[in-house]
Amino acid sequence: MMARATIHDVAAAAGVSVATVSKAVNGRYGVASETAVRVLEAVERLGYESSLVASSMRSRRTGVIGVLVADFEPFSAEILKGVGVGLKGSRYDLLAYSGSRQGDGEGWERRSLSRLSGTLIDGAILVTPTVVNAAAEIPVVAVDPHTGRADLPTVEADSRGGAVEATTALIELGHRRIGFIAGRPDLTSSRLRDAGYRDALSAAGIPFDPAFVRVGFYDSDTARSAAHDLLTQPERPTAVFAANDLSAMALIEVAQGLGLEVPGDLSVIGFDDVPEASRLALPLTTVRQPMQSIGQAAARMLMTLMAGDELGSTHLLLPTRLVQRATTAPPRPAHP
Repeated sequence: MMARATIHDVAAAAGVSVATVSKAVNGRYGVASETAVRVLEAVERLGYESSLVASSMRSRRTGVIGVLVADFEPFSAEILKGVGVGLKGSRYDLLAYSGSRQGDGEGWERRSLSRLSGTLIDGAILVTPTVVNAAAEIPVVAVDPHTGRADLPTVEADSRGGAVEATTALIELGHRRIGFIAGRPDLTSSRLRDAGYRDALSAAGIPFDPAFVRVGFYDSDTARSAAHDLLTQPERPTAVFAANDLSAMALIEVAQGLGLEVPGDLSVIGFDDVPEASRLALPLTTVRQPMQSIGQAAARMLMTLMAGDELGSTHLLLPTRLVQRATTAPPRPAHP
């Protein structure tokens, strides 16, 4: 791999001083036109680029949009892909950034924004931020914030509607003992999925039973423990709606380890439709939230703000839809 060209390489190639290269690159006076042409030809030939930080100090613009995440996991990875598509054809580069986690991780976006804004990025997309009042010198858009709708422009999926559709699908198959593996209680979208599950039960006249609910925190290991507890009780559910695909996949693993057949003994529906969901040996029935579309929408909103224009709407709620695959079936008839 060739070393990156430096300002000293350009100076040597053009036969001028480093100071002259700096003046020519930045369009400052004091450089003869023929010298400036020679310097810029050397810049082009060597592929020299001045640093982002130096560029921002000169122009207060870096040409970079930051996507700030707490962790790199399937949801944030799909959001990143969508932002990349949304920026295609624009003049902006994309920086994915996950700062150090301190304490319980609350307020990570404040630290990240203070480090990056004004020096490395011109605007930021915060993915599932814990706080939405993080002061910044740059335009900011939030994706699926913990606290729900905020003063910041926000993009999210219809978590409640998706949960209603998932639970209703299980009810229409004939299930009545329907469990739920919940997500993180601190996240509004998680609480909306819980509410949608209860809405669907209520609409069907099925009493809510707390014995059929466990909390998986959107984490595979925690979800495995929750699933084992849920499936080993005397009267287990015949179907389970999991608040994300990672929890649903952990549930299937536990069910099969207990000798249960999916979907014969247990129907399972997840939420998200991460790429892995369709690649399983038993492809997962799940609620698809348009993660890449969310990323694209956030990118468009941010570029609008960065251009100094007003948004038509400061909150976008994108629809979800159920994707039927191989993990759901009617319940088996009870033995006499």
